[in-house]
Amino acid sequence: MRNLSYVGRRRPVGELLIEAELITRDQLQYALELQGGNGTKLGDILVKEGLVSPQDLASVLSLQLNIPFVELKRYLIQPEALKLVPETLARKYTVLPLTIEEDGLLMVMADPENLQAIEDLQARTRMRIKPALSTLSEIKEALDQNYRAVAEIEKQLSHIPGIEELIEAEPRVSPAAVAEAPIVRALDLLITQAIRDRASDIHIEPQEDRLRIRNRIDGILHDSMSLPLSVHPPLISRIKILANMNIADRRRPQDGQFSFQAGKNTVDIRVASSDTVHGEMMVLRLLDKSFAVLDLARLGFMPESYQLFLKMLRAPHGMLLVSGPTGSGKTTTLYAAINQMDKQENKVITIEDPVEYRFADITQIPINPRAGVTFANGLRAILRLDPDVILVGEIRDSETAQIAIQAALTGHLVLSSIHANDSIGVLFRLLDLGVEPFLITSALVGIVSQRMVRHICPNCRTLGKRPVDEVLAYKEEMGEERTEFHSGTGCNYCAQTGYRGRTGVFEILVMSEAIRRKLLTNESADGLYAQALKENMATMRRDGMLKVKEGITTPYEVIRNVFSLAH
Repeated sequence: MRNLSYVGRRRPVGELLIEAELITRDQLQYALELQGGNGTKLGDILVKEGLVSPQDLASVLSLQLNIPFVELKRYLIQPEALKLVPETLARKYTVLPLTIEEDGLLMVMADPENLQAIEDLQARTRMRIKPALSTLSEIKEALDQNYRAVAEIEKQLSHIPGIEELIEAEPRVSPAAVAEAPIVRALDLLITQAIRDRASDIHIEPQEDRLRIRNRIDGILHDSMSLPLSVHPPLISRIKILANMNIADRRRPQDGQFSFQAGKNTVDIRVASSDTVHGEMMVLRLLDKSFAVLDLARLGFMPESYQLFLKMLRAPHGMLLVSGPTGSGKTTTLYAAINQMDKQENKVITIEDPVEYRFADITQIPINPRAGVTFANGLRAILRLDPDVILVGEIRDSETAQIAIQAALTGHLVLSSIHANDSIGVLFRLLDLGVEPFLITSALVGIVSQRMVRHICPNCRTLGKRPVDEVLAYKEEMGEERTEFHSGTGCNYCAQTGYRGRTGVFEILVMSEAIRRKLLTNESADGLYAQALKENMATMRRDGMLKVKEGITTPYEVIRNVFSLAH
């Protein structure tokens, strides 16, 4: 794009875009024809048709209107400025106050030519509004990140003592009585904020002097807010009513589930409670029904590992296991695996505890201990339903392991997860569950062991020096000297963490003839591991450091998640 600093103030935006070599005159004419007399802005049409990016359009508009263009992901917003404009007003006009300056309030706007908005904002803030420009998507994202629900929650909670007294006086309080209380609004705001923050879990933890709320984001817990202890009883009671839990029983662990409408998306929320010395603790697991299962190619597999995994999934029968601790992404990998299978020619049946996400053309069966449906007897029933591919949520006991092995030996492809530290550990876990070595070698096709590491934020990624322990860990694994690595400096886009999102780190063990022979002769874990390395198995350490080399994650993340393994 050429320098446009010389451009006059109010030249038509189409002419400026042509001069900047962002569109051609033919494209401008096409957009003008689409515009007709319908009142739609020319810039909006150009963006909708994919002829110009929102960023380029905003840059040109800033020159046309002679106002600054602000990159919100990097801009440090003043809390004092934010307090001047209520969230409802900011969302009404799609604006965000940035900083208080001597001659007014710098305000980023999606439409800086909206005079009505400027007049309303000036009347509200009693300050002169100085418009700035950014893209619509960046402003909306910044609104979600900066207008947190804490103040509104505190306002709602100030009215709660009445409902607390009601709960103390009547343990079996009616849902209608609680639904009328401010706690309803407060809980909605708490969940909405967690969804905006991309949290997977909300932890409600009573302490000696406060109620601590924490959100798990990208696998790491972050303090969200601290609330007065008086909020604790009505908040817990409200959640219990929603999740069909026993509101009067505060001693025994309970679990339940309810749905929450977040805009256009429905989020399923799984609830678990347990008594502590300071009262009941709760954890809410957020499961977005609009969740789009990732393609296998987007889970983080390196090219060779990806092809290896695809080859194992094409096996006509046998067992494929995915291992790792809780929260390592096993379920996501299994879902992605079955989702890419041919569901027209194959009958795919899953048995899960619980069914987290639902898929078209796949039969999913939930575990129901009260009805006597366990992994073991549910799997027996599935074998009579003529399946081609079976997904067992988890192999937890000897009976399930034995039946899954038999299913794999009788012409079915069985996918499942199992808890083990690494791929070799899975073999010994199966032995511990009482599966004979000859059955393992006959049925098992391969093992995927995995962990999750955080992505470096793409917006604030820089190259710089890292601590000595990270440099040494990289050198030990990769065998090369390197002193500078990519990392995130922290910005609004990643909530100043330097990370945004996660990717997988994988280790794939193929059951070769040599490994089968060694397992049958009671070879040690070290011997099996050495054989796997001889056959060029890429370990999780190696896979993690390859992602460091490509600038995907940091050495710290690989060390934190993978280097605790024995090998």
